Amino acid sequence: MAYQNKAMVLGTNYYIGLSLVRGLGKMGVPVVAVNYSRDNQYGRSKYVTEELLVPHYKTHPRELCDALIEYAKKQPVKPVLFQTADAYAQFVDDFHDELKPWFLFPNQKKGLISDLVDKYKMVEYTDRFGVKTPEIIAADDADLAGRVDREIKYPCIIKPKDSATFIRLYRNKVFFIENEAQLLEKTDRCRQDGVEVFVQRIIPGPETNCYCWEGYMNQDSVCTHYTTVQKIRQWPNNFGAATYAKQKWIPECHEICGPFFEKVGYKGFAEVDLKRDETTGDIYLIEINCRYIGFTELLIALGFNTPFITYREMIGDPLPPQAWNYDTGYSWIHALEDKFARDKYKETGQISPEQMDEDTRSAGIRVSPIWSKEDPMPGITYTLYSAKKGWRRVRNILTGKRRSAHD
Repeated sequence: MAYQNKAMVLGTNYYIGLSLVRGLGKMGVPVVAVNYSRDNQYGRSKYVTEELLVPHYKTHPRELCDALIEYAKKQPVKPVLFQTADAYAQFVDDFHDELKPWFLFPNQKKGLISDLVDKYKMVEYTDRFGVKTPEIIAADDADLAGRVDREIKYPCIIKPKDSATFIRLYRNKVFFIENEAQLLEKTDRCRQDGVEVFVQRIIPGPETNCYCWEGYMNQDSVCTHYTTVQKIRQWPNNFGAATYAKQKWIPECHEICGPFFEKVGYKGFAEVDLKRDETTGDIYLIEINCRYIGFTELLIALGFNTPFITYREMIGDPLPPQAWNYDTGYSWIHALEDKFARDKYKETGQISPEQMDEDTRSAGIRVSPIWSKEDPMPGITYTLYSAKKGWRRVRNILTGKRRSAHD
């Protein structure tokens, strides 16, 4: 089948965008790679049919909106719009009314995505529908230290409302807090930097108690496609992104998430991070991602081609419902980031090298987010990019040592 509607992927300079390009391109969809820079550590996939350079989503959002609309006006049929990062999802939500006449994308209600990814507003929805979430306290609470001591206890974590800004400033997804002195020091630092944060209770349990629900809600807000994934290792450890994960069917996660998204009237693909409390067995909803995710290549390998499912429904030719409500034997690993994770687990003694080796040996059918025999150039480009980056780091260390020797 020859598809006429172009797929415009916002952000292909990261492996999530690369997965979308491949998932759509291999199905014969014409793919436009939309980026604010030509500096791309993954190179150009063979599935990209066109590249579009646009203004930056953060510094010039209005100009980006205008550029996308100007491009869409020249197309014979509406392009389908895809977002690969939180910032792009927020951008599409912010400019929903301006973009909707010119593009096809699932969300029909401006503001819902912003609510669900906002940690405070998300709790309003989860509380309304009886979904458990970890207790949180706003960092600007007048009795912060007292409430943390009474209600949350130590250790706890400090999390941001805006993850991208927090990660850029502190090179971490959360702050791990062991006592009141750390609590006050870190919240004061965030306040001075203008970063809005909150304190959250840690749900006890190992990495393998961390799950992800992946689901697609059609235009009637009915969950038509879904499965679940179990995290095995994360970077940074405990509170980061998965570096090694397995598709594993955990029915309780779907029992929580499927009805929740139907009730809130969500449309399109979403991922939910959850964790099982090892002391009570309860599963808590940790975070909602209203965008495509790192596991996209894993899902595509299963047959759960999330971008193509979206594309087909948007052009009025939806695929039949399907659920992967069983263990498929597929796993996903980001080799470089998993090395960092393994090294840290070994250093802290949290997971033994023998256990990590055993976990990896049981990987089953392993999927890479970057390497592909059918599309090798992104993998080659990424390897060269990583090697150069590593050499620069070594050179800077050596240069610094030489300078110190001469001081």
